[in-house]
Amino acid sequence: MTERITHTGPLWRWTGASGSGTWHFLTIDGAAGEALSGTALMRRLEKSIGGFGSLKVTARIGETMFKTSLFPSKELGWLLPVKAAVRKAEGVSEGDVVEVVLTV
Repeated sequence: MTERITHTGPLWRWTGASGSGTWHFLTIDGAAGEALSGTALMRRLEKSIGGFGSLKVTARIGETMFKTSLFPSKELGWLLPVKAAVRKAEGVSEGDVVEVVLTV
């Protein structure tokens, strides 16, 4: 079963506690986050899912498609990591509001 979920939100940057790493994320929350939680729950019942409770997806921002994993966060919903190559290809950076289409 393939499910498509669309979500719009701002890109944000996280820097590791030691300052040694920087990652950019898009938080998937609200109705989209709830839909993913339902999908993740079904997948857990069907088969084991990735490390850290991650959910494998194909994402599209603008014209750029990429495969990645969403990571659950109790406080935020789901976290979509957005690689530098995707940000560069789409001309987006921290604070920009982007639309993502997720295929689960």
